[in-house]
Amino acid sequence: MKEKADVISERLLDYGAEIIKLCGKLKKDTVGYHIKGQLLRSGTSAGANYEEACGAQSRADFIHKMQIVLKEIRESMYWLKLIEKTQILKGDGIKNTIKETEALGNIIGKSIVTARKSVIRGKK
Repeated sequence: MKEKADVISERLLDYGAEIIKLCGKLKKDTVGYHIKGQLLRSGTSAGANYEEACGAQSRADFIHKMQIVLKEIRESMYWLKLIEKTQILKGDGIKNTIKETEALGNIIGKSIVTARKSVIRGKK
């Protein structure tokens, strides 16, 4: 059975790939370029930052890096919701990506809470 970290890592890799594909569908105009740049940065950096967190040097370092992952996921959610609200892209693709963003945010948020609890209990 894969470890949780491997499963999350794979989901974030798939998520980054989905973000890249979605950004490829945006129009090549001022709005499209702006949103594409922002979403590409936040959506693909979540996985890279997660990999950094997995190699953290301490529990505090892990928590800090996971907070960066969560920040990037939240930013991605903003851009995805903006795309949906303005109907720049329509269909199940954007809705599914929003659902996955929400799910990943919940997983990362729970990991941060769990890590903080372990620090409080003295499991540094």
